[in-house]
Amino acid sequence: MRRTIQTHDKEKDHMKATEAKLLSFLQKSPQFVIPIYQRTYSWTEKQCRQLWDDIIRAGSSEAIAVHFIGSIVYVEQGLSQVSHQAPLLVIDGQQRLTTVSLLIEALARELGEKEPVDGFSAPKLRHYYLSNPLESGDRYFKLLLSQTDAASLKAIIKHSDQPREPSLRVIQNFKLFTELLRGQRDDLATICRGLAKLVVVDIALSRDQDNPQLIFESMNSTGKELSQADLIRNFVLMGLEPTLQTRLYEDYWRPMELDFGQEAYGTQFDSFMRHYLTVRTGDIPRERDVYEVFKDYSRTKPVQAAGIEALVREIRTFARYFCAVALGSEQDATLNAAFHDLRELKVDVSYPFLLELYDDYARGHLTGADFAAAVRLVEAYVFRRVICNISTSSMNKTFGTFGKALRKDRYLESIQAHFLSLPSYRRFPDDAEFHHGLRNRDLYNFRSRSYWLRRLENHGRKERVALDEYTIEHILPQNPELSKAWREALGADWQRIQQQWLHTLGNLTLTGYNAEYSDRPFAEKRDMPGGFKESPLKLNAGLGQLESWNEATIQERATWLADRALTVWVAPKLDTATLAAYQPQKEASNSSYSIEDHPHLLSPAIRPLFDAFRKEVLTLDPCVSEEFKKLYVAYKAEGTIVSIVPQAKRLLVAINTAFAEIEDPKGKCRDVTGMARWTNGDVEINLQSLDELPYIMSLVRQSFDRQMGEGDQP
Repeated sequence: MRRTIQTHDKEKDHMKATEAKLLSFLQKSPQFVIPIYQRTYSWTEKQCRQLWDDIIRAGSSEAIAVHFIGSIVYVEQGLSQVSHQAPLLVIDGQQRLTTVSLLIEALARELGEKEPVDGFSAPKLRHYYLSNPLESGDRYFKLLLSQTDAASLKAIIKHSDQPREPSLRVIQNFKLFTELLRGQRDDLATICRGLAKLVVVDIALSRDQDNPQLIFESMNSTGKELSQADLIRNFVLMGLEPTLQTRLYEDYWRPMELDFGQEAYGTQFDSFMRHYLTVRTGDIPRERDVYEVFKDYSRTKPVQAAGIEALVREIRTFARYFCAVALGSEQDATLNAAFHDLRELKVDVSYPFLLELYDDYARGHLTGADFAAAVRLVEAYVFRRVICNISTSSMNKTFGTFGKALRKDRYLESIQAHFLSLPSYRRFPDDAEFHHGLRNRDLYNFRSRSYWLRRLENHGRKERVALDEYTIEHILPQNPELSKAWREALGADWQRIQQQWLHTLGNLTLTGYNAEYSDRPFAEKRDMPGGFKESPLKLNAGLGQLESWNEATIQERATWLADRALTVWVAPKLDTATLAAYQPQKEASNSSYSIEDHPHLLSPAIRPLFDAFRKEVLTLDPCVSEEFKKLYVAYKAEGTIVSIVPQAKRLLVAINTAFAEIEDPKGKCRDVTGMARWTNGDVEINLQSLDELPYIMSLVRQSFDRQMGEGDQP
């Protein structure tokens, strides 16, 4: 079964696409080689089980004649010779070829001496589909994968020992098929029949006329979707002359893959490229746009002038920084500890800023001590905002643009100054706000409670306590049916006290005796073997000297711990004169307009409407300012949020956002995109009565939130 089904070009029939039985295709093909620029084998158990189920279904039903599993796209690696056919360089289809090869080898082992279906014996499976038995060296294998995958697949087919660092996916999936076949051993004929029905589209490209990169991008193959990193690697390497391609891969790209490791490369490399592009372009690309943004960046004049090798070398350098920050490969103990603590907070949005700092650190522009201090400031900034219940969704913009504020001759000082200068919605919470938040909020149902407990306990310790051996303990128990002893200790208001303070800082600690403590009265928890009196933990200091546990002692301990926290998560501090030197000079306004220049705003019909509107807008946030222009009034944060044009019987409200982005369930907004107007924004709506103000403010808030970054993911 083999028939031509399409051509790539109407004028030139050079891309040959034919339908073919997979096993026949494997048997006739001399060898498949996976190019170095292709991603590693990445099918998971989910994709393997799907293929297995499809094979079982096809093999069990006479009504199913064939089962299509996708395409195999390839180009001849070189010119064939009389004595040897050229290997086929696989552009798309590696995942299916590798998975079927693993299944065939597992089936051959399970068959032993049996041949349940004609042609399906162990020797025939191996000689037809897995090897070229008369060849030696790499030519022996039908499928040559790249790097780690290659060694593992060869070892499986040759029944030899795995390499020191085997391919995790190859090993896992071979084991999966081995187990599935063991469960199917009474009916292996079904598997054989199903394999015989698998069909692919065999697409042979012309070396001279087809563009493998464009075809690769357009593939919508079955199986696992290509990542942004897959596309980037292929874009960078695929079109290069083979010698340069190999050198760039081996010198730069392969070391990156090894630094990340097999699992992290598959899960983290896309994020790394997003952070790298944020550093280099100054804008934060959306995750699904990383590849397109990279292509645009690679075509800019500076990058083009430097050349492809300089670009790949820099990506490799920044990947090393990323692995140090995000994956724990940092060798400096102080920096490694700081990175570790930051990772526990899961603040990936800070990585573009940290990558820029790391680059300057590596170049000698930033000392190790100042770098570590800067990381601790980032940690304190994030943790304080979470504790104070300030939205974290603007932090991507905060960190994405932080580098613009740096003065690299006074590096750490400029970081401190910028943190202190952030406006209220992005503010670095001061000691009083942080202290209050720590004492009063629920810290038990906190996403990073092990983090804050560990940091409080180990701060200042030379020998860190391994908190894995401890569990969190409520000194005042959680049981709503408190014992008589506990009720007497708390007093008549015991229910309110338990509800208000149960999960707060003052009532939480660590213990290795959680089960023994249970709901015992405080005195027993204090005096029992291993109790608070004997605890080696700093968090339990002073508990052994207390006579009772009540609302007052909970609050006192909370204050003590919050005081300690101020020395752990330290706020930046600069004197007034130093901070003033970093403040931008305000430009003298050329505008001398005021409300007096707008007669409509002075009329009895419009003035109450205007006063109500301006009050609502200015209370959005202290950073919002009002500016009178000749023809309108603008309200600004980082930029204009909304403007109003006074008219005789109404206020024309111009909202500074794209019309497609506004959520207007009542359908009252007008699209003024492309129309001539004095104000900013593509959305207009009339304000004629106070009854309309709440709805219009819901639209204005969308513009404010979008400008502040509230719509972005942290």
